[in-house]
Amino acid sequence: MSASSKLGFFFSDHHRWLLQHVQRQLRNRADAEDTAAETFCQLLVAQVDPATIEQPRAYLSTIARRLIFDRHRRRRLEQAYLERLMLLPEELAPSPEEIHLLLEALHAVDRSLAGLPQAVKKAFLMSQLDGLGYAEIGRRLDVSERTVGRYMTQALRQCYLTGVQP
Repeated sequence: MSASSKLGFFFSDHHRWLLQHVQRQLRNRADAEDTAAETFCQLLVAQVDPATIEQPRAYLSTIARRLIFDRHRRRRLEQAYLERLMLLPEELAPSPEEIHLLLEALHAVDRSLAGLPQAVKKAFLMSQLDGLGYAEIGRRLDVSERTVGRYMTQALRQCYLTGVQP
């Protein structure tokens, strides 16, 4: 049996359960459908042989839980950014199209920085979004300027490696 056939049977055996499981957590059918689909997409991309998964529901719910966490984190980041944009004077406020492009860029940077420690992400965002210098970032994070420099190097390297232009 081909790998795609195995995944097809695995999908048909577990999709309905996963969708219901995710929908109980999200309370939103559209988001649940997206999350369930993305869960199976991750299996496909990772080229996991479904026959090797001993506890399919536990495996799928772990992937889905990570995706839900990422979705909530991205929404919090987006909301915080939109709140900051609302503080701008009207003449400096971006258009709806510009906001859309800015949010897409913010999501790309967020995905790029996903594997980095929290302090590195915070330092990078303070520098790029708040325009803070290394000394001020160091004070806020309670680290030295030199450490902030290392954090920025890590973050910029990660952006470069993932093809994101900060």
